[in-house]
Amino acid sequence: MSTADHPRVLLGVTGGIAAYKSPDIVRRLLDRGADVQVVMTHSAERLVSPTVFQAVSGRAVRGELWDEQAEAAMGHIELARWADRILIAPATAHVMSQLATGAAGSLLTTLCLASDAPVFLAPAMNQAMWRHPAVRANHALLLERGVRFIGPAEGEQACGDVGPGRMVEPESIVAALLEAAGVTAGPLSDTRVLITAGPTREPIDPVRFVSNRSSGKMGFAVAEAAAAAGAQVTLVAGPVNLPTPRGVERIDVETAAQMREVTLKRAPQADIYIGAAAISDYRPEQVAKHKIKKHSETLSLDMIKSPDVLAEVAALPARPFTVGFAAETQKLEEHARAKLQGKALDMIVGNLVGEKIGFDCDQNSALVLWADGKQSLPEMSKADLARRLVALIASHYLAVTKAPTPLRQPSAS
Repeated sequence: MSTADHPRVLLGVTGGIAAYKSPDIVRRLLDRGADVQVVMTHSAERLVSPTVFQAVSGRAVRGELWDEQAEAAMGHIELARWADRILIAPATAHVMSQLATGAAGSLLTTLCLASDAPVFLAPAMNQAMWRHPAVRANHALLLERGVRFIGPAEGEQACGDVGPGRMVEPESIVAALLEAAGVTAGPLSDTRVLITAGPTREPIDPVRFVSNRSSGKMGFAVAEAAAAAGAQVTLVAGPVNLPTPRGVERIDVETAAQMREVTLKRAPQADIYIGAAAISDYRPEQVAKHKIKKHSETLSLDMIKSPDVLAEVAALPARPFTVGFAAETQKLEEHARAKLQGKALDMIVGNLVGEKIGFDCDQNSALVLWADGKQSLPEMSKADLARRLVALIASHYLAVTKAPTPLRQPSAS
């Protein structure tokens, strides 16, 4: 379902050499919460394979007006009604001419005629073509009819010419389209966020392990909310059965040592680290090479401490803004505050866990603490709670990063 923050964008790709940049447009639209359906002309398919766009968008690419399976249900009319915005990038001189004359010789031009959605064109052509009187006339006519143009830009072109006609860069196209759609830039735009989520499993033998009840739902919801806020999100996930949030890079691990390795490798490049994973505090000192047989009434395991990944990230020389999670069964504020101070965190999210609380539930509440304050968030869905948490984290992160650097005081002499 379309909402103001999740517009449905039909991306038309035509046969300009700039079509190689169009998959990046898809990716950036998805990262900003849009749904994207790609429609390609035959010429575009000679430049970029439809398989590329299908892989990036997650949707089968449409391109054939005479698609018997789709047209049995009037597929082109359905698509025309589905779209909130139609973006053609690159838009060649040829497609501009077709739109100006009302031609409907392809699926893309037919959709433009059959849809009430606003049409945006990102022109891409040789500078002489852009300056040609016929193209200038089509440009003026389309503007008069309400078609909106994003660009073109000036600069060096693929043919070696210099001048107007370059397609505007994907990030600027997406920003202009979403701004026109009323979708503002998220508070974490251009921010790199690293998140850990889920449990870890510490092997006892080849068939058994020590773990905990974390489902990963809260961490995954936070990852989805951070991506919706504009962040570039990397999610390091323990063994969970959850789909990857849209627009999120996912790295799967199993043990605490594996989660530590990936996290410490990625943390120096992150702006924000959110440690939502329930990393095992202890692991078996010895792992049996073969399945332990049931010979005695009892079994003893010697356990040793696992690495404290959160504390290690917080201690990095150029550390990211570091947010921890504290799952407690009692004295929530007392224990969470001690963890915040003991590990020198920027913020901590505390929540009570136990029978039908926290773990394995779709609802949760939280107490968020920082050095000189706190905020309670009442019980709500984990998706809603994640959005509230990300907004709070973003607010404090931006306050820190935008704060003026204090002037060095002159030394006494």
